[in-house]
Amino acid sequence: MMCNWSMTAKRVFISLPAALILLIALDGCGFKTQPVAPQDVVPVAINDLRYELSEKGVTLSWSYPVETITGQAITELDSFVLYRAVVPVDSYCDTCPIPYGKAISLPGGSLPGEGKKTATYEATLLRPGNLYFFQVRSKTGWLAESAPSNLVSFVWQVPPKAPAGLTASVKNGGVRLSWQPVTAQVDDSPVTQPVRYQVSRSVGGGSFATVGKPTADTFYQDTDVKNTRQYFYKVQAFTVYDKGNVGGGLSEAVSATPVDRTAPAAPKNVKTVRTRTGVKIFWNEVKAADLNGYRVYRRLPGSTAWKKVQDVNLPYTLYEDKNIPAGVDHAFYAVTSIDRSTPANESKRSAEVRVNY
Repeated sequence: MMCNWSMTAKRVFISLPAALILLIALDGCGFKTQPVAPQDVVPVAINDLRYELSEKGVTLSWSYPVETITGQAITELDSFVLYRAVVPVDSYCDTCPIPYGKAISLPGGSLPGEGKKTATYEATLLRPGNLYFFQVRSKTGWLAESAPSNLVSFVWQVPPKAPAGLTASVKNGGVRLSWQPVTAQVDDSPVTQPVRYQVSRSVGGGSFATVGKPTADTFYQDTDVKNTRQYFYKVQAFTVYDKGNVGGGLSEAVSATPVDRTAPAAPKNVKTVRTRTGVKIFWNEVKAADLNGYRVYRRLPGSTAWKKVQDVNLPYTLYEDKNIPAGVDHAFYAVTSIDRSTPANESKRSAEVRVNY
């Protein structure tokens, strides 16, 4: 339908029936948009709001919601709305409503085609002696706001200093860490609360993640490691209060590369048999997950030195020595086992066996 605006433009006053006619005309001129049900654009509530404390303050993080409450995929978020409340510890009431302040608007953004996207927010200049509460909502539009996220809260006091003197040593395939106890806060005042320590680890230079549980000890044994792989470690101290813990700074990082220094067991039941071409040496198989093979040794009479004759690969447990030394009428043989480490760990020699030439 063609729009005729000339008559409408000449009117100075439009009565109510005329206004309705104008709306109908606008509808016919292509100004109509398809209505969308509100629930089709409202994001699901964020359920993984979390926080990490440092000596500077707190870092909040959460995942972008990927669908609406009806299961429709979300490709872009308009914004986030962060709610924060500060309550003095001495006046906190478990049953009182949380007194949130003015909401903080944070930008949203587009979502990746695959995988998750994480939002972060840092809050510094926190006031000691206060409880902090945070919740966050997401929005796809002006009126399309999600329900509140899970609630996180923590107490803030003057944080402890970072642990000093962190060292790492390799012990039997694991890594042992040790550090000095933290006795002062960042303002150099003495620590009066219990102190706990949390170890974080990076594998091969990747991101750090906590390992183990918080401990009151000033040492930690990491046994969940793989040989020849490099690990980096940091330690954070935090003080324990009735309403929560206050995290301090992270120590300087140290690195360690575990190695296997445990040799396999020595072969048993070594025997020899004289043949027309030499001497056959055989033994029982050694049971070891990282076994790589065996080494055959020979000692001549009148000498204490053992000479390696041959490396024997798996699965063989037999070797024939065809290079019999001239000028002797007998010799002694022994066998060791070796693993796959570099350099290989070698067992003790088996019991020696004499053979007459």
